[in-house]
Amino acid sequence: MTTDPPLAALAGLLADATRATFCLALLDGRAWTAGELARHAGVAPSTASAHLTLLVDGGLLVQERQGRHRYVRLADPAAAQLIEDLAAYAAPAPPPRTLKAAARERASAKARTCYDHLAGRLGVAVTDALLDAGWLQQRTGFALTDAGLRQLTDLVGELPAGRRPLVRACLDHTERRPHLGGVAGAALCRHVLDQGWAVRIGTGRALRVTDPGRAALRDLLGLEAP
Repeated sequence: MTTDPPLAALAGLLADATRATFCLALLDGRAWTAGELARHAGVAPSTASAHLTLLVDGGLLVQERQGRHRYVRLADPAAAQLIEDLAAYAAPAPPPRTLKAAARERASAKARTCYDHLAGRLGVAVTDALLDAGWLQQRTGFALTDAGLRQLTDLVGELPAGRRPLVRACLDHTERRPHLGGVAGAALCRHVLDQGWAVRIGTGRALRVTDPGRAALRDLLGLEAP
C-alpha cells in the first residue's frame, strides 16, 4: 500500500466546503470559538467540531481552550498566505442573493484585512501609493527601498525580525492585483487600525476608512482612499 502524498492530504483538508468556509473566516486574524464558526457556516456544533479537529491535526489551525470554550485560529502567516492565494486563484464567487449579502461583499471589496495586512481596493491603492512614493520597488517582487525602510520605521517603529519575509506581494482575490503583505504590511495595517485611520465594520474583515484616516493617507502618501 502507498500513502497519499502530503500535498494530496493538504488539498483534501480544503476540499470540503465547510472547512474552506472556516479558513476564509479566520483570515480576519482573530481567534473564533467552535460555536461561532458553526453558526457562520450554518452547520451543527458537532459537525464543526469534527471539521476543526481535522484542520488542527492537519496543521492549518491551532487551538486554545479557555474554560469550556475552544478557540481556533490560523496556525501562522504562512497558513493565511496559502488560504488567500488559493482564494485568489479560485473562480469568482456567485453573485450574492440578498441585499445584505451584497452590501457586505461591497464593503469587503472596498477595504478589508487579509489576516494581518490591508487588502481590497484600499490595500492595492496603498501599495500603489508606496510604489509611487518610492517606499517600495517592484522588480521580481516587492522590496523596500532604503528610503522606504527609514520612513516606514519612523512611522510604525522598529520592524520585528524573524523567518517571515519583510515584504511580499499577496495577490488580492477581489482586485486580482498584488497588495503588500509580510512584516511591513502587517506593521502598516496595525498602525492604520491603532491610529483609527480605519475601523472594522461589524465582526468580519471589512474596514471603513475614517475621515482622519483619509487626511492622514493623503498627507503621507498622496492617496485618496476608496
